[in-house]
Amino acid sequence: MANQTANKVTVCNNDHWFQNTWKPAMAWAYLVICVFDFIIAPVFFALLSAKTGMPHEPWVSLTLGQGGMFHIAMGAVIGVTAWGKSKERLSEIQKAMTGDN
Repeated sequence: MANQTANKVTVCNNDHWFQNTWKPAMAWAYLVICVFDFIIAPVFFALLSAKTGMPHEPWVSLTLGQGGMFHIAMGAVIGVTAWGKSKERLSEIQKAMTGDN
């Protein structure tokens, strides 16, 4: 019975590669953007001003302009896709448990 369930789940996952990878790629891209904008760039420019002796000008976040709309939009996209994916997984499990095709 468990083998039949595994076969049903793998048959359903014959989607195009982009359909399966765009959500994690979007989350990773958002993580990289946040790490650069809030950690790497401020530290780099503080060290650069200390090394060159120039007056320190604080880093201005690139993504917090326009009231942080970038973060609101990315949070919405990632949140809705995660919610949709969890509902999709639950329906797959429920179909597998009941034996529906």
